[in-house]
Amino acid sequence: MPTSRTVLVTGAAGGIGTFLRELLPGHGHRLRLFDRRPVEGEPGAVTAELHDDKALRAAMAGVDAVVHLAGIPLEAPFEEILRSNIEGTYRLYEAARLEGVRRVVLASSNHAVGFTPVPAEGAPPVPVTTPHRPDTFYGLSKCFGEDLAALYWHRHGIESVCLRIGSCFRAPRSARMLATWLSPGDCARLAHAALTAEGVGHTVVYGSSANTRLWWDLSGARALGYEPLDDSEPYAAELLAAEDGGPRPGDAWLGGPFCTDSPPTLES
Repeated sequence: MPTSRTVLVTGAAGGIGTFLRELLPGHGHRLRLFDRRPVEGEPGAVTAELHDDKALRAAMAGVDAVVHLAGIPLEAPFEEILRSNIEGTYRLYEAARLEGVRRVVLASSNHAVGFTPVPAEGAPPVPVTTPHRPDTFYGLSKCFGEDLAALYWHRHGIESVCLRIGSCFRAPRSARMLATWLSPGDCARLAHAALTAEGVGHTVVYGSSANTRLWWDLSGARALGYEPLDDSEPYAAELLAAEDGGPRPGDAWLGGPFCTDSPPTLES
């Protein structure tokens, strides 16, 4: 499989999309951009909804692979999650099938298994084979995405790598993120590995940096060729000092506040 590919990035105006726009070309990839909002500084980007089948297929035509980031990134009413994250992801895979695209890198989430207990200190990390335990409608949509990817692999031969992304920011923003942080550089390294690894079939991996306080098993991602270089630990002293250290709602679960009665939303 070639290491330099033309890659369609959906959700290119979002946070992770912005990181990949900056960094994936450095790994040899040529990018085509798609978002429902204009992508700042990218006049050639396609501005359209995932439900615009004609625009989506035109954007998909001739690409080697897709990195699918588009969708609602937090909790929302089910009807909104259904249209954006569930129906939108189905339309993405249908467009890939119709245009002959054979590789999708899908942004899943740790919230697909959010009601999994945080491992005790010294316990083995959480394996990627842990059963789906979604913590929200958002998490449920990520379970759907992983299973839809499996269907399109077994029925249509479209390979997918589903990335259960933790917390992808330029720096961790809370003590909790010391375990879940994925740096922008490691995000690009992970996406590159998922785009170029051979024979992935239908693969699900966790996505985070090589954090000292890591909760989940990165061996599947490393098997793709991912070599994380960053660790959240340099931020630990400041973040821990800024918090009182007492238990917080949702602390017992991988999903954290998503497992509470008031999960984070776009309005939060």
